[in-house]
Amino acid sequence: MTFPASPSDAALRPHAEDAFAAELAALGGADDRPRPPQWKLSPWAVATYLLGGTLPDGTVISPKYVGPRRIVEVAVTTLVTDRALLLLGVPGTAKTWVSEHLAAAICGDSTLLVQGTSGTPEEAIRYGWNYAQLLAHGPSREALVAGPVMRAMAEGRIARVEELTRIPADVQDSLITILSEKTLPVPELADEIQAVRGFNLIATANDRDRGVNDLSSALRRRFNTVVLPLPATADAEVDIVTRRVEQLGSSLQLPKIDAAEAELRRVVTVFRELRSGLTEDGRTKLKSPSGTLSTAEAISVVTGGLALAAHFGDGVLRPADTAAGILGAVVKDPAADGVVWQEYLETVVRGREGWQDFYRACREAGAA
Repeated sequence: MTFPASPSDAALRPHAEDAFAAELAALGGADDRPRPPQWKLSPWAVATYLLGGTLPDGTVISPKYVGPRRIVEVAVTTLVTDRALLLLGVPGTAKTWVSEHLAAAICGDSTLLVQGTSGTPEEAIRYGWNYAQLLAHGPSREALVAGPVMRAMAEGRIARVEELTRIPADVQDSLITILSEKTLPVPELADEIQAVRGFNLIATANDRDRGVNDLSSALRRRFNTVVLPLPATADAEVDIVTRRVEQLGSSLQLPKIDAAEAELRRVVTVFRELRSGLTEDGRTKLKSPSGTLSTAEAISVVTGGLALAAHFGDGVLRPADTAAGILGAVVKDPAADGVVWQEYLETVVRGREGWQDFYRACREAGAA
């Protein structure tokens, strides 16, 4: 079976360095500040790429992360040093998104990735072997298969480890020597791989996941931890959802329709109120469901609603298009979460001015 090469613009989800190649090129041309070894951009330009801005020639850099500027500055300056970066936060706080864009801006390659799971083996972090070569000729450099971290060390690039706390503890600790000594021993060859200038590592971890493996104190000391918070205000969260929905709609080639800011803001309001356990006006305390109700889930609900409106509706985002998605996001446990959702509908949504259509749509979605 052959896999024909496809242009990046045909990919369902282009890598950050491909999707934003024009912005990265514009920043590179305008960037006259000192650059660390092997970096494509200066730390200032990397921060501008993530936070957005306007260059002297008028080029507009779109924001990739909406949040406190200091968080991005600390993350970028961490990677200038020999400390690895750990992005920590609840689900949906853009940890993976920020990690990818940092790697794309710094080294032009966000693909040196280890995806952490409960079954991630040590070989995924260290290296593997071409067993045909190994059996035929024994251990050799030709038989060694470099993993993403080894390649990043040898090429002076940024490696990424997603969901670090999902990886078994003994596999996590294989990073200790890499991060402290900047060396990866290969005992089978009586050799080692030494990291060249420019190498560093970004890990992400979810601080609310169940069944995780806590980092050892020895490994945690090798990281500078940056906590990514949930959006501070409803306006900030609406801005994030709007931008990402537009990007996803373009990537998925959804028909262009009015995103209906009022409907989008309603989705964000529902998520924020149930997530915090308090209504927007601060007057009513609420029970929170078992799910996280993250910004990422709000983006998914709105994107799904736009697809429904485009293909099965009248081209306008309406309550009926988002109701089923909200129900699926809120009610993860049918017994416990169902009670929470019904209580929210009856005590908050039912009597809220201008929300009657949404109330009826949610009732119909729950009865379906």
